Amino acid sequence: MKNSSPTKVAIIGLGNIGIALATNLTKGNHNVILASREFEKAKKIATTLGATATAKTIIEAITEADVIIPSIGFNLIKEFLKNYNDALSGKIIIDVSNPIAPDGNGGFKKIIDENESAAKILSALLPANAKLVKAFGTLGAESLKNDAFKDPFKMTLFYASDNTNSNCQIEELISSAGFEPLHIGGIDQSIRIEVFGDLHQFGTLGKTISLEDAKVAVTKSQL
Repeated sequence: MKNSSPTKVAIIGLGNIGIALATNLTKGNHNVILASREFEKAKKIATTLGATATAKTIIEAITEADVIIPSIGFNLIKEFLKNYNDALSGKIIIDVSNPIAPDGNGGFKKIIDENESAAKILSALLPANAKLVKAFGTLGAESLKNDAFKDPFKMTLFYASDNTNSNCQIEELISSAGFEPLHIGGIDQSIRIEVFGDLHQFGTLGKTISLEDAKVAVTKSQL
């Protein structure tokens, strides 16, 4: 069943991923609330993006939105969940993080166990009645920006969620951001769409792909 009204979404944190996502959503005519510890930065970006973007304080953004996207680092999200525990109760929280850091050799390494996922760890820290979804971190910031709204076929964005009741809202946001949504399963599958995973751009896939190819990739990796 489709939502009768657009999902109210807030992006908290305006780094490369946050700005790319906000840009895509406004291009898709979806209203978005922007928030940052630097309120003036949020106001400036909202003004640049136009009438569908609004700057709010972090607590205002959380209170007004249905879906919260903390576009910040993995360790910072853990602090965010703790600091705004009460306000986040009952919200849908989208985890875009990848738990990595420079390895000192020009590459990156995981900062958690090789077999752990950021989303799985964060799901254990959720406020009461909140739901976690893994999405939008499956692509790098450049691809999130440049590969949106491809013609004639949109590229795919994978997502993972345990609570399928919220999937229509997530798919609405992914579609509005210029991609085709594809649900791969529960949060226990989220490691596949984090960096180095088999369905991540910087993992086995190595590129953005169409929905048809994405379905093949998901099926092939399950064999």
